[in-house]
Amino acid sequence: MSETSAPRDIAVLGSTGSIGTQALDLVRAHPDLFRVVALTAGGGNRELFEAQVEEFGPRFHGLGEEASVEAAGRPADVVLNGITGAVGLRPTLAALDAGHLLALANKESLVMAGPLVKDRAAPGQIVPVDSEHSAIAQCLRGGTPEEVRRLVLTASGGPFRGRTRDELARVTPEQALNHPTWDMGPVITINSATLVNKGLEVIEAHLLFDIPLDRIDVVVHPTSDVHSMVEFVDGSTLAQASPPTMMIPIALGLNWPRRVPGAAPAVDWSTPETWEFTPLDDEAFPAVALARTAGERGGAAPATYNAANEVCVQAFRDGRLRFVDIVDVVADVVTAHGVPSKGHDLGLDDILGADAWARDEATRIIEQRGRA
Repeated sequence: MSETSAPRDIAVLGSTGSIGTQALDLVRAHPDLFRVVALTAGGGNRELFEAQVEEFGPRFHGLGEEASVEAAGRPADVVLNGITGAVGLRPTLAALDAGHLLALANKESLVMAGPLVKDRAAPGQIVPVDSEHSAIAQCLRGGTPEEVRRLVLTASGGPFRGRTRDELARVTPEQALNHPTWDMGPVITINSATLVNKGLEVIEAHLLFDIPLDRIDVVVHPTSDVHSMVEFVDGSTLAQASPPTMMIPIALGLNWPRRVPGAAPAVDWSTPETWEFTPLDDEAFPAVALARTAGERGGAAPATYNAANEVCVQAFRDGRLRFVDIVDVVADVVTAHGVPSKGHDLGLDDILGADAWARDEATRIIEQRGRA
């Protein structure tokens, strides 16, 4: 939009979380570009939410899933879905049905219900806010879809990079919440430690960019300066790089397709620095391989992967499950779900039913392990 255009009306779902608070920082810094018209949150930090409402004066605000669904369907130019977990699915669908540009940080809604979400979305209506997928979207401007050979997602490796499975058996929740390069919410931080987050991102990349799963690779890049890459058929690789920050993908999501000047500091090329890339250790961290299996199976299998993981992460935080058992239980649930009887015709009730079944199954397996 031009410099004289009115600010974009922004609805922020999950306003007290990591993505939401950074988005509001961006709004504060650029009141000429953005205006908050709706705020919602889960309710875990009411004091912060009330302060946000007081500061930004949105037309609509509320706590809980239903409030987010309503906010997503109300008048706005952009809906930022910064909710964590499966509860972000219905707000995603509401935003798409309302015709809004959807800045999507809630990867779970796309993973759970990829075909359903894609059927509801108009071309270009979903703008990814995950740093990896934002990086890919930026790199894809450098070529046509036919010229893309593969996508390469980078992973920091989390706080336990280089450890064996035996060493991972002794990991505590406090250790898993100490990420070396990113400051995120607790669920995403633990998902990053197990590499489940990267598994979700592989499925998300497949759905967002219509690239087969066997043409999406993961490499470990500890410093998180290169956020992801696109390799083209002529041997060229384009990479998007910046110091670890979510401000750039959030800014792009809100102002797509235009960049926001000064959204974040750039790489200091005058300072000597080495960037390392290594293969993923699938033996110690099997979450990505399991996600590929779920993604290839299709149907509701990705939904069961996500739902079981959410239950397992909470059990780990509560001290009822070991770190290494998180992905093992998720694998048991995905296997128990079996081959899907439906594919692209899955409806919302089918997805939510599979989600509920997976949560119950994961809970049963965790309790069984606890009694063993």
